[in-house]
Amino acid sequence: MSKSVKLMELEAIRKDFSGVQDMVVLNVGKLSCTSDQQFRAVLRKKKIRVKRVKNSMARKVLVEQGIHISTDSPYFSGTSLYAWSTVPGTAVSELCRAIDSELTGKQTAELYKDKLTLKGAIAEGQPISFDIAKKMPTRLEAIANVVGMVLAPASRIASQLKAPGANLASQIKTISEKETAAAGE
Repeated sequence: MSKSVKLMELEAIRKDFSGVQDMVVLNVGKLSCTSDQQFRAVLRKKKIRVKRVKNSMARKVLVEQGIHISTDSPYFSGTSLYAWSTVPGTAVSELCRAIDSELTGKQTAELYKDKLTLKGAIAEGQPISFDIAKKMPTRLEAIANVVGMVLAPASRIASQLKAPGANLASQIKTISEKETAAAGE
């Protein structure tokens, strides 16, 4: 490949990866072209872009973007396929769940078994394992967890303040019911 072609390819990769901090890296060494096309089509419908990139070029572009992965990392071994969401603000966990649902689906699991393997994920520019990325909460889920933790003590205090008044009202009602029952006899 001539130097001018390599430079054009690098520029295209830079353009595709610009602003992308969350992605999934897959190994597609034994995938047939038909299966590859089906996989890409399904992900395209889910607004996920997929690009096969030469490892040396991917390493160079990722380092330029501040994503530092060691050169002996499994991310740069074999044929690498990079997948990222085209929807701004999509969490890496949503991306991982979408890819995992395609790989483990009833109809497609046999098609991709042993042919398409997961190398890992990159979340906010840091390499992590795919399983951890899949279990991470999305931004909204994390905010909901924090809000729940913040509101839990206030809710507990409110219920403790309300409880004695409710007990007193219950006792007064019981006494008044006994008095009306005794007056009625």
